[in-house]
Amino acid sequence: MNRLLPLLMCGFRPFFLLTAASATLFMLVWLLLLNGWWSAWNPAGGIILWHAHELTFGFIAAATAGFALTAVPEFTRTAGIGGKVLLALLWLWLLARLFYLLSSFWPPALGLWPAALCNLVFWLLLLRLIAPPLWKDPGRQHLSFVWVITCLGLLQLGFFIAQLTAADALPWIRAAIGVVMILIVIATSRISMSVVNGRIEEGRPGGLAPTDSYLARPPRRYLAILCIAICSASEFALGHHSVTGWVALAAAAAMFNLLNDWHVGRALFSRWALMLYASYWLIALGYAGMGAAWLGAPFSPSVGRHLLTSGAATLAIFTVMALVARIHAGLWLDRRPWLPLCATLLVIASLLRALAGLPLAANAAMPILSLAGLLWALCFAAYLYYTWTTLTGPREDGLEDCSGPQARNDDGC
Repeated sequence: MNRLLPLLMCGFRPFFLLTAASATLFMLVWLLLLNGWWSAWNPAGGIILWHAHELTFGFIAAATAGFALTAVPEFTRTAGIGGKVLLALLWLWLLARLFYLLSSFWPPALGLWPAALCNLVFWLLLLRLIAPPLWKDPGRQHLSFVWVITCLGLLQLGFFIAQLTAADALPWIRAAIGVVMILIVIATSRISMSVVNGRIEEGRPGGLAPTDSYLARPPRRYLAILCIAICSASEFALGHHSVTGWVALAAAAAMFNLLNDWHVGRALFSRWALMLYASYWLIALGYAGMGAAWLGAPFSPSVGRHLLTSGAATLAIFTVMALVARIHAGLWLDRRPWLPLCATLLVIASLLRALAGLPLAANAAMPILSLAGLLWALCFAAYLYYTWTTLTGPREDGLEDCSGPQARNDDGC
């Protein structure tokens, strides 16, 4: 336990490590499966469902846990979450991944039950850790994280029930992607004010000063959240339908409207602000693409959906991991060129993935898919390489908490 102590000091440390590792591993395995390797392995529901589930409820769930376990104590000014309870949460996440992989090797009657149980307990334990301080916090202004994470847990439960009853499980994952987009809007609205207004550069990510130039305005944010929620509900109930197409376009318009909050001049043109700003653009473009597909455009809604998943969600997660892993490890922000390079490659990868679904690229779809996947995995492998010591080692200042940097460090690293 002592050897693992630095890793278990804060929630972001092990879960960001798992986020990057799972992103790299899951994508490489998916590319091998697409190209005909390991054709004998067939998890319950097939490899497409496994791929969609693990990137949504594995990769994104790990990032969500890492962020929530770090942000909630900061928002509520309560003690950090680490030690044995964090280790238990890690084991649940790992066992859930393992049991899904093994589902094709044990009796069909057992199937996905072990994976479903571990995933359900994972969400319940995560909510048990973050809900009480958020509920007790005066004003309860961050309680939306509880509702969104609860929705993710319920949608995953619906996925497993659909699988176990031989029903279509994909609608549950598609609905979960909508909830993830809502979570991004909610979470990054807090982070973006610190980023654009320069407070995170000072090692003080919380709070706002009267002179702040950027404010994430609630009306625009609420409108975007409402439109995304209606679109997800419409797709779940109606599927490929013109009504779903029109509300998807409404969600795109609401996200484009939300971008106006960011237009504050030179403060926008920093690597951190632009990375989050680009994720909002990808959400808007993703819903515009899905809306066009549902209204008759000659391509699948998958084109727009991958702009949401491999683009918006991934870029937002990557940016938050880069910020949180430094500030809450007591370090100043990483200014090395690998970060903007990887952010650019993630955007390129998402655009290539969308291109692969268009008719004009039909003859080259597989090479484009493979290139997009390799670029995507490469960025998370780079994150592992550059942040391994930060995530697994002790703080340089000797503290054993999740506080920000104590003194200015201008070495650029």
